Amino acid sequence: MNTQVFINLAVQDLPKSIEFFKGLGYEQDLQFSDETAASIVISETIYVMLLTHPKFKEFIPKNAAISDARSATEVLVSLTMDSREAVDQMYDKALSLGATSFSEPIEMGAMYSRSIQDFDGHIWEFFNMDMNAAPPQ
Repeated sequence: MNTQVFINLAVQDLPKSIEFFKGLGYEQDLQFSDETAASIVISETIYVMLLTHPKFKEFIPKNAAISDARSATEVLVSLTMDSREAVDQMYDKALSLGATSFSEPIEMGAMYSRSIQDFDGHIWEFFNMDMNAAPPQ
């Protein structure tokens, strides 16, 4: 069995967040969604669980606070794209859906990336790695 990754994120406006990810081209798994949570399928092994704040609090210690990702970086989620053009297209699509730019494009040899912040401040990086141009080991 392949290991699956579930990224659990607290969101202020669940319907708005669902529409954002659908707008990026990802599907919602209705079997694991309700009025407090939505499962977004990124790939066969990667899922984003969008959780309302009350639902998210069910998974953390009672005295723990939910961080405000707009004022402190909590995580940087990076997703591979097939090409530099696909990176730019996903970045532009995210901005058109209401995300904000997080940083200038980054070029590090064989890697190219662009980053956005979603409505709740979570950072998403879209990147392409040209393995043919990567330095040999």
